[in-house]
Order: sequence, then C-alpha cells, then structure tokens
Amino acid sequence: MTEASKESTVARPKKLKLAEVLEEIDMSRAAFYRMRARGQAPRLHKLPNGELRVSRADLDAWWARCEENTA
Repeated sequence: MTEASKESTVARPKKLKLAEVLEEIDMSRAAFYRMRARGQAPRLHKLPNGELRVSRADLDAWWARCEENTA
C-alpha cells in the first residue's frame, strides 16, 4: 500500500455493515428496525447494491445520545 492510499483510507470515515453494528450494540435485527421506526437508531446508508452501512461517527454519536438519555 502506498503512502497516498494509506492517507486516503485514514481520511475516509469507516462504514460498518449492519451485522457489525448489531453485534457491537448486542441487539437483534428486529429490535434495531423497531428502534429505527421510532427514529431512535443510528442513520443507515443504503449502497447501490442494496447493502446497508452505518458510519462509525453516526454510531458513536448514537452511543453518546444513549448515554445522555440514561444519565
């Protein structure tokens, strides 16, 4: 990997697969979609191939909001 490609990889925000997000937050897909229907889940990005991704920044912000709401 060249130095330039390393920099571009670092500069771009990480996108997580939905399965990775569900594992990290220890939640079922059904529960996640119920939260999403209520507007309480991290924002999803749909790729042209139909797969879903969540940005690391959105997930971290969602975790922070969850912590604020429980305090």
